[in-house]
Amino acid sequence: MKYFATVFLILSTVFFAQSQTYEIGGMLGGTNYIGDIGKTNYINPNSIAMGGIIKWNRSTRHAFRGSVLVAKIKGDDADSPNSRRQQRGYSFENTIKEISVGIEYTFWEFNVHSQRAISTPYLYTGLTYFWYDALYKSGNIITDYDGASSIAIPMVVGYKANIGVNAMVGFEIGARYTFTDDLDGSNPVKDLENNQSIKFGNTNSDDWYVFTGITVTFAFGRKPCYCNF
Repeated sequence: MKYFATVFLILSTVFFAQSQTYEIGGMLGGTNYIGDIGKTNYINPNSIAMGGIIKWNRSTRHAFRGSVLVAKIKGDDADSPNSRRQQRGYSFENTIKEISVGIEYTFWEFNVHSQRAISTPYLYTGLTYFWYDALYKSGNIITDYDGASSIAIPMVVGYKANIGVNAMVGFEIGARYTFTDDLDGSNPVKDLENNQSIKFGNTNSDDWYVFTGITVTFAFGRKPCYCNF
């Protein structure tokens, strides 16, 4: 967790150094994965996730956003409606630690210093880098053998509103399309990459994971002038 604390501190320093309005807060919710083990529901949070979030509001319609998130993911063939998966009987657990940066775009103007109640849907995308446990199949057991990392594209839709002075709450659902098929051990990487005997499922389709939860942020700094950007 040291590198997450370091990155979050650096991002915080960058945002604090600017004379525009910024927000800082937390994220809490659940995650689910979509892959070759267990259910394939797109939104089915079954593990906890939490993290921190920073925003730099560059206008009333968009903000630069950075976040860190630690999430558990798991899958169990016993929970799948697919009879073949039920008979196979695989299960796994993994831990994902991600850093994400990108742009949040609101559908309507959202001034964090507004003195009246405001709300808006929003979209977020950017680039995510994450660490996870590299897994592989040993007999009927999915186990880890090394640490690995990859990138993902976040695709987030949400709705946020202000609550009191300079405080915001949001609800969002964010899918991460990853560039790895090893979150569940179905397509091992590194030294096991060429071992065809331990691969299973659709090795041509990469894994996804989805965060569903709430964000709570607090705005600080002087009221911004949006005319410069």
